[in-house]
Amino acid sequence: MDIEQKQEEQIQHFVNQASNSKGSSLANVIGDATSHPSLFAFSEILSVPNVVQLQGTEHSIYLDLLRMFAHGTWSEYKRNASSLPPLAPDQVLKLKQLTVLTLAEANKVLSYDVLMQELDVINVRELEDFLIECMYVGIVRGKLDQLRRCFQVQFAAGRDLRPGQLGSMIHTLSNWLSTSDNLLITIQDKIKWADTMSELDKKHKKEADERMEEVKKTLSLKVSCIYILLCS
Repeated sequence: MDIEQKQEEQIQHFVNQASNSKGSSLANVIGDATSHPSLFAFSEILSVPNVVQLQGTEHSIYLDLLRMFAHGTWSEYKRNASSLPPLAPDQVLKLKQLTVLTLAEANKVLSYDVLMQELDVINVRELEDFLIECMYVGIVRGKLDQLRRCFQVQFAAGRDLRPGQLGSMIHTLSNWLSTSDNLLITIQDKIKWADTMSELDKKHKKEADERMEEVKKTLSLKVSCIYILLCS
């Protein structure tokens, strides 16, 4: 079973639980969701009405925690730890894994130094073991480069979109489509030019062949005339 299918099953499971829970029981659902080893997307849970209604209540810190797992990083959690619930070891692991995904969005070559700083890892061995575990889970694929001290990202699962990020993504995609259209027009123009040059080459070749045939005929005629003169 691939990671996408696992995600869909777990998302639906927690959406159903959140839809049927309130107060402290909903806080427990959020704790379970942010601890689950196969769940790395939280926007659907965030949109559940019962979860939205946590805002302004005594359990609102669990809504903030869920937002942190949807969009934040380990460093961001540490800066805001005083206003958020403490994390269990499984949650710490999950948030650090999500942090790798955030870093991979911006750079496909992640230096060990940056990763160790962002993840609070003290040595390369511990870092590589952590990255291997991330690859085993299926959220990233890549190559550990001990010589260059970096992780070369080949694939990284996407995270939930931050508020306002959709508009920026649409703008980026629109620019990409415009660039692609212009590139396609350029390619089509070059194909037309190549076709035109090919037709010209064919025309020139035909004219050269015709001239060659005329020369051959002329030479043949001259040879025949010389032969007749010699024989007369």
